[in-house]
Amino acid sequence: MSGTLPSGQRMRGKVCLVTGGGTGIGRATALRMASEGAEAILVAGRREAEIEATAAACRELGTDAIAIKADITKEDDVARLVARSVERCGRLDVAFNNAGFQERRAPLEEQGTEIYDTVFDTNVRALFLCLRHQLPAMLAKGSGTIVVNASVSGVRNPNPGFSLYSASKAAAISLTRSAAMENAPRGVRINAIAPGRVVTDMMLRSGVGDIATVSAGLPLRRMGSPEEVAEAVVWLSSDASSYVVGHVLAADGGFLAS
Repeated sequence: MSGTLPSGQRMRGKVCLVTGGGTGIGRATALRMASEGAEAILVAGRREAEIEATAAACRELGTDAIAIKADITKEDDVARLVARSVERCGRLDVAFNNAGFQERRAPLEEQGTEIYDTVFDTNVRALFLCLRHQLPAMLAKGSGTIVVNASVSGVRNPNPGFSLYSASKAAAISLTRSAAMENAPRGVRINAIAPGRVVTDMMLRSGVGDIATVSAGLPLRRMGSPEEVAEAVVWLSSDASSYVVGHVLAADGGFLAS
C-alpha cells in the first residue's frame, strides 16, 4: 500500500537502525529520520563520542534515540544491535546499512592484502552480517525496509586508484539486489542508494583530489552534501517508495548520466 504521509511525517512510528551514524551520511540520515517523526532511532558506530552526539541531536528533535557502540564486521555486535532494537522497541522497521570504508587512493599493485581485508570486511562481509540478522527481525512481523549505502563506484568507477572500494561496492549492489528479490514476496523491501561525490570525512581522507576540479567535472558543477543523500535514503525507507524494490538510486549530481 502506498504511503500518503506528507513531508515531515514520512517516518512516523518507525523504529530505525543506522550504522555508521556518527558522521557524514549516516548522521545526516539519522537526523532526517528524527525530523520526519521516527519513533526511535538506534545509532550505531565504533566512535562512541560521535554516535552519542548524533543520538543527542535526534532526541532534541523529539525522537527516542540511543547510541550503541558496535563494530559491524563482528557478528556478535551486529546480533546485539538487532536484539537491542527488538528488546527496547518490540520491533525493527527500518535499517540503513551505511557504514563503509574506502582505501587511500593508490594504484592496485600498491594496495596490500591488509587493506583489501579491511575494505571487503566493512563493505561486503558486514553488509551480509547486517542483512542476516535484520531480516529475521523484519520477517517475523512481515514487513520492513532496508537501504544499503552503495556508491556510483560500484556501477562505474569515477576515479582511478580506488579499485578495491569499487569492487566491494559492486558486490554490495549485487548482494542488495539478490536479497531484495528473495525477500520482497515476504514483505521486506530492500534497495540501495548510490551516492556520487559527496563531501564527507571519508571522502576527504581518501585523497580524492582537488574538490574544485572534481566539481567542475560533474553536471551540476558541485559536489553533494550528506543532507541531500539523506533525503533520498528517507524516501527509500518510507512508505512513499512502497513500489520500489531492488533499485539502486543514484544521488550523484548526474555523474552516471554524463
